[in-house]
Amino acid sequence: MTRTEGGSVLIVGALGVVGRAALEAYEVDEGWDVCGLSRRRPEFSTRAAWISADLGDAESLAAALSGQGPFTHVVYTALQEEASLVSGWTSDTQIGRNTLMLKNLLDALGTAGIAFRHLTLLQGTKAYGVHHGSYKMPAKESDPRFIAGNFYYDQEDLARARAERDGFHVTVLRPQIVCGFALGNPMNAVTALGVYASICRELGQPLRFPGGPACLQEAVDARLLGRAIKWAGSEPRCRGEIYNIANGDCFSWPTLWPGFARRFGVEPGISHSFSLAEVMADKAPVWDRIVEKHGLVNNAYGDIVASWQFMDYLLRHGRTYPHHSIVSTIKARRHGFHDCMDTEEMFDGIFEELQAAKILPR
Repeated sequence: MTRTEGGSVLIVGALGVVGRAALEAYEVDEGWDVCGLSRRRPEFSTRAAWISADLGDAESLAAALSGQGPFTHVVYTALQEEASLVSGWTSDTQIGRNTLMLKNLLDALGTAGIAFRHLTLLQGTKAYGVHHGSYKMPAKESDPRFIAGNFYYDQEDLARARAERDGFHVTVLRPQIVCGFALGNPMNAVTALGVYASICRELGQPLRFPGGPACLQEAVDARLLGRAIKWAGSEPRCRGEIYNIANGDCFSWPTLWPGFARRFGVEPGISHSFSLAEVMADKAPVWDRIVEKHGLVNNAYGDIVASWQFMDYLLRHGRTYPHHSIVSTIKARRHGFHDCMDTEEMFDGIFEELQAAKILPR
């Protein structure tokens, strides 16, 4: 194998939206040896080696990592959400669990004698406290932390302390609304939107926009984020830094809505604010009918959309004021990451992938 920039990377949480995109970004570069870590093994073709382990079980995790490596880079994309997703974001239980998962990993790597050089840690705009209310825009990496607890802060403090002690570098990335190809992820909007549209079509209903007032937002294609992760691990200027990552344009849900409707062959209808978490709760039989009618992969309703509550949050149901959500990506551009993506094309492209894979109907 011919090496280019070279290295060996361990991607933790490699079956999630972000982890799978990072896996893809490294896999296409023959200069990298790639290893994924998750509780389940992949159901898709990959050249990556694989470690099956539970980050919440310190003893079995240490055993699974024993004899593995060496790794020069670690990408940490793992996340465990509360069942009550949005309200769980401020839960002491969630904060403690996610911090412990990272601690268990770093302890196990140390026990296994794996002295890696760089850790990429994923956060998000909740680091700015946007889930608590309106925030000044654009959000910048130099902005102070919000006063409320957040596992991002605890994980970052832990990682930086270990980096200083053990001699590795840390880079933190903060993406906006990550969209990609993965199932069962509670915060992947694309699949949920496709399921909602498909159920509306099956029931002869228009695709009503259920959210709040229009506002400007940003998103990021998971593959773009995967490339940003790879960049962050190799660019010396990224050491110790935090970067916002987004597609580079802005969008408004009502503006994109007619395109979603066209993709699934349904009328967009008139906006009508309602809770998807409430209205979609009893639609499993309709989804089962769609799966059978269109010969789709038999994904259970509760698996293909893990959280309608997140969609209520994302579409701003129940909020009566516009709240723009914009981050500055100038710092990443200045340090050499110039990748960009048209958000409307991103949504349509991922819908096409999901339809081609028989996850969603055409």
